[in-house]
Amino acid sequence: MTTATVGIAVAPADGSSPERLLKSADLALYRAKADGRNCIRFFLPEMDTEMQARVELESMIRDAVLHDRFELYYQPFFEMSDRRLIGFEALIRLRKDNGSLISPLDFIPVAEDMRLIDKIGAWVLREACGTAATWPEYLTVAVNLSPAQFLAGSVSDVVAAALEETGLAARRLELEITETLLLGNTEAIMAELHKLKAMGAAIVMDDFGTGYSSLGYLWRFPFDKIKIDRSFMQGFDGADRDAETVVKAIIALGRELHMRVTTEGVETAEQVAFLDKADGDQAQGFFFGRPIPAGNVAASILANFQQKQAVALKADAKLHLI
Repeated sequence: MTTATVGIAVAPADGSSPERLLKSADLALYRAKADGRNCIRFFLPEMDTEMQARVELESMIRDAVLHDRFELYYQPFFEMSDRRLIGFEALIRLRKDNGSLISPLDFIPVAEDMRLIDKIGAWVLREACGTAATWPEYLTVAVNLSPAQFLAGSVSDVVAAALEETGLAARRLELEITETLLLGNTEAIMAELHKLKAMGAAIVMDDFGTGYSSLGYLWRFPFDKIKIDRSFMQGFDGADRDAETVVKAIIALGRELHMRVTTEGVETAEQVAFLDKADGDQAQGFFFGRPIPAGNVAASILANFQQKQAVALKADAKLHLI
C-alpha cells in the first residue's frame, strides 16, 4: 500500500519568497513525519521556534557524546520486608549551559533519531558499572537498555566489555528492558537476552502492566524481576480497588513464577502500607529516595546503614528489658 506524508505552506502568509515558502513547507513536512507519517500538516509559526529548539538540542547531544557530558543520577530501591537498601537505578541526565537539567523524555527520542543511542547506552553501562564497583558488595545497579541498542549490534558484547573494564561482578548488574523490545525480531533478541543472563546479569521486565503482551513474554523468557509501572501507584489513592487488585495480582504472579517484583512510583506512606499488606517484594519511588548525583550516593548508603544499626540496637535493647 502506498502512503503519503505532506507538508503544506500557503503564500503569502507562510512566506513571500520561494525560499521562505519551501522552508515553511519543509517544517510542516517535518512535523508530519514526527506525528507518525501518512498524514498532512500545514505550516504553523511556532514550527520555526520548535525547529530551532530541536537544532539546539541536537547540538547539545552531539557535544555530550563527544565530551562525556551526560550525567548519571541514582535512585534507590528497597526490600519491603525490612526496608533494606538493595541497590540503585542509574538514570541519565543532560545539563543545559544554565545548569538546569533536560528530561530524558525530551532528549532520548532525539538521540534515537540521531542514531546515537548505542554510543550513549555504552557510556551509561560503563559509568554505572564503574560507580557501582565502588559500593558495598551487597548493592546492585540497574541500567535501562533501549530497543535501539539491540538493533545497533551485540548488546552482550557491550555489557561484557563494561563488566570487564570496571571489574563489577555480573551478579550485581540488573538490565531493564520494556516489552517494546520484544515486538521486533524476537528470536534474535531472545538469543541476546539469554547471553546476558548466562553472564550472570539479572534481566528485568520494566514498566510491566502497560502493554498488551507483557504476560505472554513472561512464559517465553525467565526474567529475574518484573517492575510494576508507576502509573498503578499514581492511580492509587486508597479507594481505587482496581489499581489495588492489579498490583496484588502482579505480586502474586511474580511469586508463582519465582520472579522478584518491584513496585515503582511509591510516594506516600499510604502506598507503602498497602504494599506491606500486599506482601510486596521491593519498592522504588520518592518516598524512599529521589534520584541523586553519583557524588551523593555514598552518604545515602551510610545514612541507610546507620538507620538500620539504630533499629537493630533499639530492638536489642527491648530484648534485654524483657
